[in-house]
Amino acid sequence: MLESGDVILTKVQYTDTFEVKRRPAVVLFEEMNNVVIAGITSNLKMEGVPLTKEEGALKESVIKLNYIFTVSNQMVEKVLFKLNENKKMIMFEELNKKLSDLKIED
Repeated sequence: MLESGDVILTKVQYTDTFEVKRRPAVVLFEEMNNVVIAGITSNLKMEGVPLTKEEGALKESVIKLNYIFTVSNQMVEKVLFKLNENKKMIMFEELNKKLSDLKIED
């Protein structure tokens, strides 16, 4: 069973192609055999929550909170490491800010 804050290696299908690639991601939550994840990139020019080698990343990276996917838990290959509680809190605070900025139109 995956937990929030697990950094995983998973297969992801991109929306603009039918290509499936292996990518790191962080688990937001798992429910009914589906895993909601945020993508991770080593492109430090992208906006997101920084993730360092000291925290377990293979290279300096960014958790992309604008890159959310749902994958089947069968697509998850392995857990790489777990985010510490402080980093999880930062990630969810940033995600909450993004969600709070959404406008509901009448």
